[in-house]
Amino acid sequence: MKAALAARTFKACGTPVAAARATETNMTMARSGTPLAMDLVRAMGDADYVLIDGIIFESAYLGPPDSDAVADDIVLEARHGDTELAFTRSEMDGAEHLGEGIYRLKSGALLRFLSSATVH
Repeated sequence: MKAALAARTFKACGTPVAAARATETNMTMARSGTPLAMDLVRAMGDADYVLIDGIIFESAYLGPPDSDAVADDIVLEARHGDTELAFTRSEMDGAEHLGEGIYRLKSGALLRFLSSATVH
């Protein structure tokens, strides 16, 4: 007897590249004066999972920063098995938008924010 299989498909979060041009109207400023693209904030807010350097992590905490965020504030926590990662506002500042829901951090880490849909 075969069990029914459920497949998980992922959808990228965020806006298309053409809409990702940074202007003063789509940036949020930290107290430090460093801008964080609203596209990144939107992608983070919609994500169930984060692909970090090729490994899928479950989003444990997504706290897209607002204007009161400081450099040491944690804005993203993700889990993969026993591995937990946390990213601060300063690590996310200046992230380069590469495509739909895809960002490269200054550290070189590649993040892709994903939402899921289950297909039966």
